[in-house]
Amino acid sequence: MMATRRLNALIFWLAMSCAAPLPSTAMAATVMITGANSGIGLEFATQYATKGWTVIATHRRAEPPKSLTDLASRFNKVRIESLDVTNVEQVRGLATKLSDVPIDVLINNAGVYNDRSKCAGDDEACPGDWTVESFGNLKYPLLDTILAVNVKGPLIVSECFYKNVQASTLKKIVAISSSNGSLTGKSGPPPGAIFYRLSKAALNREMQLVAEATRKDGVTVVMLNPGPTLTERQEYLHGYAGMLKTSFTVENMIKTIDKVTIMDTGRFLRYDGVTEPW
Repeated sequence: MMATRRLNALIFWLAMSCAAPLPSTAMAATVMITGANSGIGLEFATQYATKGWTVIATHRRAEPPKSLTDLASRFNKVRIESLDVTNVEQVRGLATKLSDVPIDVLINNAGVYNDRSKCAGDDEACPGDWTVESFGNLKYPLLDTILAVNVKGPLIVSECFYKNVQASTLKKIVAISSSNGSLTGKSGPPPGAIFYRLSKAALNREMQLVAEATRKDGVTVVMLNPGPTLTERQEYLHGYAGMLKTSFTVENMIKTIDKVTIMDTGRFLRYDGVTEPW
């Protein structure tokens, strides 16, 4: 009887000791999010902070936005940093400042959709002007801005903070893309948003190449399509069929980020993990 009890106790101890915790958002980990002061970025920051993660939330404003200071007042693990993702020296400077901080998940979220030159700097609800991205009415200076933020920015950030990602436990780099960047998906897409769409196609190819370059280091790189999301700037689309709440798509993207492994590196996925067409 005593031998049986000892054997059962040993089996129980071995089972418990071998049950390694899964890499999930329940872990105490660190996420860095670019463009975290509004929309999808702010929702990422909020949800990760709620889960107990350390959140490095970046913005490009002259002063910390109220959205982030309010978040930091609620969660003491939220760290606000100023960052223009198109400025190589500024990105390098922040990487130096954070050189001893492992970053488990790096989310390249900062992006430009249309012309916001007439929007007040702190007016996140201003939708901007999308008419200047239509063939026959193209405003080419906007193309320079969109390519700098949507394509150049993620590459700079990923490279400059790569050592931070390597030093972490989860080792994941995420780029927020769009189905608008798909070349082989829906045929005959409606015209318009030329600059934005081409930037997302370029982003996908760019991150594919980054994935191949970093595979050897065990770093997982994925591109995520959040779907048609009702951020502050797209509230005018409220009521349109198929529009998704920001909280819903971000919750599902976090679940997908949680699940991806090195076997998924280089993939383009929908918010819920379904493979998107290139």
